[in-house]
Amino acid sequence: MEEFKIIAKTFQGLEEVLAKELISLGANNVELGRRMVAFTGDNEMLYKANFCTRTAIKVLKPIKEFKATEADDVYEAVKKIDWQQYMDVNNTFIVDSVIFSDNFRHSKFVAYKVKDAIADYWREKTGDRPNVGISNPDIRINVHIAEDVATISLDSSGESLHLRGYKTASVAAPINEVLAAGLILLSGWDGECDLIDPFCGSGTILIEAALIAQNIYPGVFRKEYAFEKWKDFDADLFDRIYNDDSQERDFDHKIYGYDINRQAVQIAIDNVLNAGVKDIVSVEQ
Repeated sequence: MEEFKIIAKTFQGLEEVLAKELISLGANNVELGRRMVAFTGDNEMLYKANFCTRTAIKVLKPIKEFKATEADDVYEAVKKIDWQQYMDVNNTFIVDSVIFSDNFRHSKFVAYKVKDAIADYWREKTGDRPNVGISNPDIRINVHIAEDVATISLDSSGESLHLRGYKTASVAAPINEVLAAGLILLSGWDGECDLIDPFCGSGTILIEAALIAQNIYPGVFRKEYAFEKWKDFDADLFDRIYNDDSQERDFDHKIYGYDINRQAVQIAIDNVLNAGVKDIVSVEQ
């Protein structure tokens, strides 16, 4: 399969952890950036980056990079993209923009110009235009501008990857799942001994540790990814990745969680049950 550039976004401080995860999955040409890791791979690698990594927040597929000093530069460059490769006129789409540039002060205005360019591209091609979809769009487009360098990417993840899907409820100010996994991996704990969280809240660290200990990929709980709506989506390939449990392992120790708050303990117990890790996780007040 053809290799292409991929970008995985993460929290600052977790770049090296994410890079190790990606290398173990088969990523090539891995380069660390700020809050991101760039690498190359094929569709299988793109799917694995979403499904298997514990410390990625988003996985993007860049489709065009160009210089831009004003909004019209962005409009013209985006309109020249062959959008027929990536979507149809009857698809809904949404544009997300991240701007770090003195030339562009308003990220929403940049997103608006990108929407205009895509709509005008299709209007000239077909006489019709695709609709913007606020909820559950078919195609998610990411615009990143750093000073005068603009990158247009397809968002392959959809909702942030920290939304694993195993939580039934949460407590006030819960720890983010990606951050929890990152902290465990940074700690050096490798599942070769017990783990104790003395103030476990809704059980995020407990569950992430249980998944790490058994090498269960976090994607098993998730209902969908944005790449499943792409024109080149390979359902058979993704099914193989989804159903491959050959890397899972036994865990011969125990994970203990405690909290002073009775409600938090009950929420943690419910989440542990929902994640299917109750055999190795104990939660008490």
